[in-house]
Amino acid sequence: MDQLSHDAHTRLSRPEASDAVTVIGWRYVLGEFRTQVLTGSLPLAADVAARAAAVAGADGHLRMDVRADRVLLSLQTAEISWVTPLDVELAHRISGVVGEFRLTTQSGVGTAGTRSVQMIEIGIDAMDIAAIRPFWKAVLGYTDEPGRSGPRDPLVDPLGQGPAVWFQQMDAPRPQRNRIHFDVSVPHDEARQRIAAVVAAGGTLTYDAEAPAFWVLADAEGNEACITTWQGREG
Repeated sequence: MDQLSHDAHTRLSRPEASDAVTVIGWRYVLGEFRTQVLTGSLPLAADVAARAAAVAGADGHLRMDVRADRVLLSLQTAEISWVTPLDVELAHRISGVVGEFRLTTQSGVGTAGTRSVQMIEIGIDAMDIAAIRPFWKAVLGYTDEPGRSGPRDPLVDPLGQGPAVWFQQMDAPRPQRNRIHFDVSVPHDEARQRIAAVVAAGGTLTYDAEAPAFWVLADAEGNEACITTWQGREG
């Protein structure tokens, strides 16, 4: 019990987190472990979800989205908004439970009719972040991220359904370009595949100097989005 208590509060580094779960079909994405189980039917998806929820210690760590043909699973220690050794242990336990159904946990790579697990954030450029943050908190019905309630800190959906919102400080007004953009966080081993698909769809890679942390891409009218991974962010 003492070890579990310790593990529940030990923040893993990004490389440690990724290495700990990639082999079992989970991916570390933006502070969480994520995977999906393709079930082919809603009743089976519900059964898998029920068994996963019953795994000892899952409360306060596991979130699920049950769909008609799959279950989307995410793990994070909610009170610190990060992953710990206990989350690694839970990922292994849940993958074991899924295996009992003769199914697998998988990120989505190469799976027909699906996409990779991912997370989306909305970035808002602002001259005065403290002045606009309360507006976005109220209009979205969002809350402060656990442990981060400062006037410039991100906002999150308390139900975990919508994308997080973060704020980027502007030095000068930029009326000539968009000031709200999407950050799409994908598994580190799938980023280049996603970028290639974006370029093939008419996008342009406009900035890659800080890859693999992020790449900036633009549509045909110059509206930007970022593909991001955990890599290149340690330290």
